[in-house]
Amino acid sequence: MQLALVYSRARIGIDAPLITIEVHLANGLPAFHIVGLPEASVRESRDRVRSALVNAQFEFPARRITVNLAPADIPKEGSRFDLPIALGILVASGQISGAKLRELEFIGELGLTGELRRIDASLPAAIQCEHQQRQLVLPAANATEIHTFSDRGLLAVANLGEAAALLQGQFTPPLIEAAQATASYGGNGGDFADIVGQATARRALEIAAAGSHNLLFSGPPGTGKTLMASRLPTILPPLSRNELLETCSIYSVAGDGEFLLRRHRPFRAPHHTASAIALIGGGTQARPGEVSLAHGGVLFLDELPEYPRKVLDVLREPLESGEVAIARANFKVRYPARFQLIAAMNPCPCGYHNDPRHECRCTPDQILRYRTRISGPLLDRIDLFVHVPRLPPGSLQQADAAESSEPIRRRVIAARKLQLARSGLSNSQLPLQHIKRDCALNTTCRDLLLRAEHKLGLSARAQHRIIKVARTIADLEAAEHIDLNHLSEALAYRDGVSAQTNGQS
Repeated sequence: MQLALVYSRARIGIDAPLITIEVHLANGLPAFHIVGLPEASVRESRDRVRSALVNAQFEFPARRITVNLAPADIPKEGSRFDLPIALGILVASGQISGAKLRELEFIGELGLTGELRRIDASLPAAIQCEHQQRQLVLPAANATEIHTFSDRGLLAVANLGEAAALLQGQFTPPLIEAAQATASYGGNGGDFADIVGQATARRALEIAAAGSHNLLFSGPPGTGKTLMASRLPTILPPLSRNELLETCSIYSVAGDGEFLLRRHRPFRAPHHTASAIALIGGGTQARPGEVSLAHGGVLFLDELPEYPRKVLDVLREPLESGEVAIARANFKVRYPARFQLIAAMNPCPCGYHNDPRHECRCTPDQILRYRTRISGPLLDRIDLFVHVPRLPPGSLQQADAAESSEPIRRRVIAARKLQLARSGLSNSQLPLQHIKRDCALNTTCRDLLLRAEHKLGLSARAQHRIIKVARTIADLEAAEHIDLNHLSEALAYRDGVSAQTNGQS
């Protein structure tokens, strides 16, 4: 047989399109050509495959070898095609049988000795392979991190010899059966009980967790803003099955196998020197950025005004659409980016504006310029604004034990279940038609919102976000309808936006 067809998977974002690797041997001067839009890393497979075949005690045919990666219009990059190319050569040259090739798909990077090395983006390939009712053969180093996501089981091999013996029926790798892929609760080992005082901020975090709302803390240094943000994952509900698959697929593409083992909501905290590409994603291989790595979890931006304004403004579209599209000349990559934004800032450049225990050294113009580094459209996409004051002297030593994460998480999960049962979405994601249906206001509430619109200069988006927050507050109380107390509390959290934009506190 001089022609062999081997199935594999490419990598385009979290998609893994099917690639048919056609290997043809012909008479003529020895040559090895790879066609089908391969990038440099794929063309380098020729040398890895040649050495791996020889060192695995196979014969490298001294013939004209043509490898076609079809379809040719899909870009191919990386070393994931080494294993299927090598097997295609062995089958086409008659050294092993290809009877089982239609039942299997192969991905894996070959070392010069024939050993298989771990690759990135193995989880999307496993998911798509399962949809095609085939089994995936992959390096053993990848199997432990993704085996719980595949119902058909995975075939893990350690080297080229085992993969060839598998096709010959001479080797049966242990079938890695799928266990139930379950998400765990997040957190870094901390607890909400670590937060002393700050009852308003704790309440705002509970509301934010229950409805997946965006939140901005403002206050002087050392008041616990970063600590409280880091404790938010401890009260979030676990990821759903679909969220878990999407989030873990992103981390598989990013090459973070550790997250695939943890399986809790991500918490990302990029430094304020991060570039727009680091936040959104990009590069020559269109890698996921921080907003995608925070999908299903929390993106925490500390010292918010210290980020360049152009960097912050790239967050506006993902906050609305829940995804990022990265365009290249011949393809477009889409990454999910449905994250919860939690930000923190000081009230002024020195940090002590209106602090009774420290004198502020900033002029009004400096304060105004500092706060206007955050654009109005970005502020309009934040639901809760909370001032975090300095604790009274002696509070740390005299404070009673605060409520721990566990009872708060139970309330959050109960409220989230109400939202999912009602609309299938968290309140922050409700579209306009659902707001009209599920968040109807009575006459008293409409009058209050109208007065707030005139006083605070609320945009239509801001009013919708206030209504969503009020719906979440009602869900925490298991109330069927939004009443005046719910809307009043939601407006109280929104009132802080005017202080952020006009330089007052």
